[in-house]
Amino acid sequence: MAKDLFSSLDLNLLRTFLIVYQEKNTRKAAERLFVSQPAVSQALQKLRHHFSDDLFVKVHGGLQATAFCEQLANEITPHLDGLMNAVNSSNAFDPKAIDYPIKIALSPVVLSCLSGTLYKEIMTQAPNSQLELMSWTSSSADDIQKGEILLGVAYQLPNHYSKEIFAKQLVEVTGRLIVREDHPIRKSWVTPQELAGYDIASLISPGWNDNFSRASQVLDDLSIPHKIGFRSEIIMAIIDVLDNSDMYLPHSDLFPIDNYPNLRAIDVLIADEYKKVAVYSHIHTKNRNNPLLLWLFDVIQNALKIQLNKNCLS
Repeated sequence: MAKDLFSSLDLNLLRTFLIVYQEKNTRKAAERLFVSQPAVSQALQKLRHHFSDDLFVKVHGGLQATAFCEQLANEITPHLDGLMNAVNSSNAFDPKAIDYPIKIALSPVVLSCLSGTLYKEIMTQAPNSQLELMSWTSSSADDIQKGEILLGVAYQLPNHYSKEIFAKQLVEVTGRLIVREDHPIRKSWVTPQELAGYDIASLISPGWNDNFSRASQVLDDLSIPHKIGFRSEIIMAIIDVLDNSDMYLPHSDLFPIDNYPNLRAIDVLIADEYKKVAVYSHIHTKNRNNPLLLWLFDVIQNALKIQLNKNCLS
């Protein structure tokens, strides 16, 4: 039975072998490999022993390959080239090559603010992709774990969620109040005390504030009397309520106020600890270094920043 020369071979030696074969000079081979010349000579000695062949003999001006060496080089070169291409291509990423669905769950706080911009950004870079945007629900974190949703955009999840979910901050948003255009409060800014007597229209972000209102908590901390008059996950339902009442919607500078001429934004004079909230991407931990997810993070972060800058200039 023929000796198995492959299973006992250090494959790192084959790259050295091919470089020496190409250069026919151990000094030049060492320079290409960024190793010392003795290291190349030592590798060749191991290969000579392994194959029981001289491989190269010294001649004037360098090295000359033996007949076995010529045959070996010709036969392994295409395989090593293929291996190199496979390894390098696995690290390459081109959004234009995406021809499959990209499923993203968006929290209500960003769904109405980001959909159009995000669609434009993704389709510009990945024109063959199929973007599927859905509302973030209380089961979205589980769907990410199962692989049914690729990425979610929402506020920070409570600590009890699985460590399989990796969260990374996208942007920090600043709290704002949204009211109807002819709301009794006419100023462009208010103190929390001036909100007393007006009910809260609370936007529910599933998995984050299912059972509480952040604005209500803030007013409680400041001992300001208040009442939650309406709650919903559906932003259009809340906007309809705002149109027909004196309620106010605690939202952020993400809200696309220019899209709603019947509404206006009011800033609140309050400490940043109450006013600032971070928005995160949520993915499966196994995908934290996935080129597709890294690209998506950048696209979504850029889309959020575009929206924030647009509102800042409004």
